[in-house]
Amino acid sequence: MRILRKYTNRRLYDTSRSCYITLEDVKELVLEKVQFQVQDSKTGKDLTRNILLQIISEQEGDGAGILTNQVLQQLIRFYGDNMQGMMRQYLEQSIGTFLAQQDQIREQMESMIDAANPLTMMNKIAGQNMAMWNMFKAPEDVKSSSDSVPPKGPADEPGNTEK
Repeated sequence: MRILRKYTNRRLYDTSRSCYITLEDVKELVLEKVQFQVQDSKTGKDLTRNILLQIISEQEGDGAGILTNQVLQQLIRFYGDNMQGMMRQYLEQSIGTFLAQQDQIREQMESMIDAANPLTMMNKIAGQNMAMWNMFKAPEDVKSSSDSVPPKGPADEPGNTEK
């Protein structure tokens, strides 16, 4: 797990790369699915949630928000409620399911795009044609073509005295 340290001057330090990083860099770590933890440089306290919330806040402020005012108000109402723990699990599972379905859709779209690619289609058809051709070949033709032996002619038939 990658350790990031937050200093009192609000700078983030990546201990694995030995350099300071920005919130944009932390966002990239999230997008790349890199496991990390943000720690306070003095106390060692885990500040990961705070940093992630800060990234979400910036993303929401840029106008490309996911969370509407209504959703935010509803989330705030769950804090301190008996159902808070259930809501946490529900959100985590729902987003996990959504992401899994998104991956499935992405894979299906990629396979459709591959199917629409003329070269991919031609290669597939050629492969199918070769497989069918090999199915209908006589066993001795398959053997002779693989052994590089010329096929038998009428003069090679048993009982044929013409040469």
